[in-house]
Amino acid sequence: MAPSWRLGACCMLVALGLLHCCGRGWSETTRTSGIAMGGTKEQELLSHDRVKRGWVWNQFFVVEEYTGTEPLYVGKIHTDSDEGEGNIKYTISGQGAGTIFIIDELTGDIHATERLDREEQSFYTLKAQARDRLTNELLESESEFVIKVQDINDSEPKFLEGPYIGSVAELSQIGTSVMKVTASDADDPTYGSSARVVYSVLDGEKFFTVDRQTGLIRTAVADLDRETQDRYELVVKATDMAGQMGGLSGSTTVTIVITDVNDNPPRFPQKMYQFSVSEGAAVGTPVGRVIATDADMGENTDMSYLIKDEEGGELFKVTTDGNTQEAVIAIKKPLDFESKRTHNVVVEAVNKHVDPRFLELGSFRDQTIVRVSVTDTDEPPVFHPADGATMEVQEDARLGALVGTVTAKDPDMENAPVRYGAFSIDPNTDQEQIFHIDPVSGAITLGKVLDRETAGWHNITVTAVESDNISQISHSSVSVRILDVNDNPPELATPYEASICEDAKPGQLIHTISVVDRDEPQSGHHFYFTLAPEATNNRHFTLWDVKDNTAGIRTQRSGFNRHEQNVYLLPILVVDSGPPALSSTGTLTIHVCGCDPEGAIQSCNATAYVISTALSPGALIALLVCMLILIVLVLLILTLKRHRKGQRMSEDEEDMRDNVIKYNDEGGGEQDTQAYDMSALRNLYDFPEAKSGSSESGPDLRMLPQWIHGRVSGDGGAADFSVFKGYICKKVEQADADLSVPPYDSFQTYAFEGTSSPALSLSSIHTMSATSEQDFSYLSDWGPRFRQLAGYYVPVNPEEEGS
Repeated sequence: MAPSWRLGACCMLVALGLLHCCGRGWSETTRTSGIAMGGTKEQELLSHDRVKRGWVWNQFFVVEEYTGTEPLYVGKIHTDSDEGEGNIKYTISGQGAGTIFIIDELTGDIHATERLDREEQSFYTLKAQARDRLTNELLESESEFVIKVQDINDSEPKFLEGPYIGSVAELSQIGTSVMKVTASDADDPTYGSSARVVYSVLDGEKFFTVDRQTGLIRTAVADLDRETQDRYELVVKATDMAGQMGGLSGSTTVTIVITDVNDNPPRFPQKMYQFSVSEGAAVGTPVGRVIATDADMGENTDMSYLIKDEEGGELFKVTTDGNTQEAVIAIKKPLDFESKRTHNVVVEAVNKHVDPRFLELGSFRDQTIVRVSVTDTDEPPVFHPADGATMEVQEDARLGALVGTVTAKDPDMENAPVRYGAFSIDPNTDQEQIFHIDPVSGAITLGKVLDRETAGWHNITVTAVESDNISQISHSSVSVRILDVNDNPPELATPYEASICEDAKPGQLIHTISVVDRDEPQSGHHFYFTLAPEATNNRHFTLWDVKDNTAGIRTQRSGFNRHEQNVYLLPILVVDSGPPALSSTGTLTIHVCGCDPEGAIQSCNATAYVISTALSPGALIALLVCMLILIVLVLLILTLKRHRKGQRMSEDEEDMRDNVIKYNDEGGGEQDTQAYDMSALRNLYDFPEAKSGSSESGPDLRMLPQWIHGRVSGDGGAADFSVFKGYICKKVEQADADLSVPPYDSFQTYAFEGTSSPALSLSSIHTMSATSEQDFSYLSDWGPRFRQLAGYYVPVNPEEEGS
């Protein structure tokens, strides 16, 4: 059952709606005199003046959340044309018509059959119709009306934007804004106070407050400390009906984070730290780490470290590890156990980001003492001086002379004895072994003669080794300077040559000379110039000492003639300042030259006849030898040309040559063509032996070219070789009697090598046999030179032979 006050409100609203529905805007009635028979009502309305009527009402209201058992009366619709006779039927259409809202067709009463919720739909739009009950025709134009759902306070405030998380810096002043919360109410804000919300803090009101109207949260205290509590959980309540009794409420949780400020200085957990390090540790070796703590967070904990005391700052340095914020103490200079065994280093930590607002809280820095103990180690010997020694020695010092002494000692407390090894001088720095060192005393002596002009400095390295620990080795550089002595005479800087004109005047400066000296006296060079004793009677030139280590040459007379003498040699004596004074003689060559009127040199050579008369006998002999060689070469060329011409003439003539080589002759071989003189066979027409007319020489050999086909009269028609046999025998006899030929003669033949030889015979004589299958008749077609050869090989026709 609804509360009694709700029922009263409903009755009031129903009465108001009824009054609105029944109220008339205006009506004007005009009666008609009659109605046509059988005419309809519409015709009647058209034929007579129509009565003007209308719907008159305001909005209908219905209370939401009605929980009664009977339909809820909403209101009544009525038209002024309804005279209560029941002829009019009322209907509705639109939102919820027939389902949510029903109407009494006779009376026009509207009821709500369902429970309505304004938060789901706040109003409904419907249309009303008034129809004739019999004809169902519209009596009034369709009219639209609204049924509005009346709100009641049935929705509590809700925080729709949660969860809420805010932040505020620690130590903020009272009333510092933190954040704003907002609650919304679904009730109608235009009707009553159902949607008027106020805020309050249920939990945490000691530290924070909230504005009742706006929901703005502020700090309530000024001593919020993040290091004590870094977050707070508040419960904020929102109540509607402006907080009056009976209003609905909702709550939410608000988390407030306290942010950090740099209100805490760094603090070392200890006032003293102890570390130890070996004295042999290299520079940069870390000794230890310390750290200062800071209750703050983030960049407020960033800090830097520094060493406050002067002594600790010389030997140690401190850096900050960016990841851990630790102070790293490292060695800055080498430590020495023998000098000081303990070092107290004051380390200070300072905040990098200091907030000026909190300076009155105190100093944002802290200090601690770092005690470093140095432990002893076995160290190598130490040379004195540590940076190397410089020694001097005269370049004329004798072998074994003392150059200097190096010293070294053991820096450890035990002070172990030090010895200098036999190879204490690094051989790479003294490859020539110029110096030696005593293994006990460290005395360096000369092992070879010195020469400052070759090397003015020698840099050697000396090694020292502990006698009881050979691994402890140290090195030191020694620079030896060679002091100069005057052991090199001065010399002319260059082989000087000068030129003068034939018309030079007396006293004319023709050249300036200077000298060089390989020595370097400490007082500097000073040279003296004079003419050598052999040139004291010189009447042509004079020497002038300029006194600045140079000298000038001047002419003493005029009228030089290059044809008489074109070169003058002037010896000059140069003496240095010593000690002892050394000297040398140099020669200045002076050429006499021909010059033009302006004094420019044209030529410094004498005339041609002067040169020819000056030729030495050796030069003349060389010229004659060259001429003789040229003549011999010309004769050889002519002889060769004539010899070649004779060879070409003999080759043009017809000749017959044969070279019969005897294979069983081991002397000479196949290429030995000098064993027999073949020149007589080269020309068949020249037989000087036949000119004597002696009948013993055999037949006339000049007739041999007329022998054709190798056929001579004889028995059996066979070829007769007696002519050749006689000729050859004759030549052999002549060769035996000739003393100018070699002492042997051989008639080389192609002998048959035997039946077992796979090569058979190499001779071509057998080709004349009748069994030969080869036809050599084509040889007669090769020309006159091959006709006689063809006669040897072409077989004789039996018919021709018989004839």
